[in-house]
Amino acid sequence: MGLLWLIISWIIIGGIIGLLARALMPGKQAMGLGMTIILGVIGAIVGGFIGSLFGGDGISGIMDNPWSIGTILLSVIGAIIVMAIYGLVTKNRD
Repeated sequence: MGLLWLIISWIIIGGIIGLLARALMPGKQAMGLGMTIILGVIGAIVGGFIGSLFGGDGISGIMDNPWSIGTILLSVIGAIIVMAIYGLVTKNRD
């Protein structure tokens, strides 16, 4: 049951982080809810790496306490970075 709860938690957290990042990111992001969740999860991982660069707990901090304010802020920053890169990659697709 632990692995199932972890997966469900990551989907929920990814959705919340992705929606927050989309709300803060200027411009229109043409993506569905599934892509928002995926980019939110990847953004949380990127945020964990950013946190570890500044002496934080990194990915283990996200796994241990995903609902802390610091973790959420780092995750949103990471998701904005990932969304910006995603926007650049998909910009020229028609």
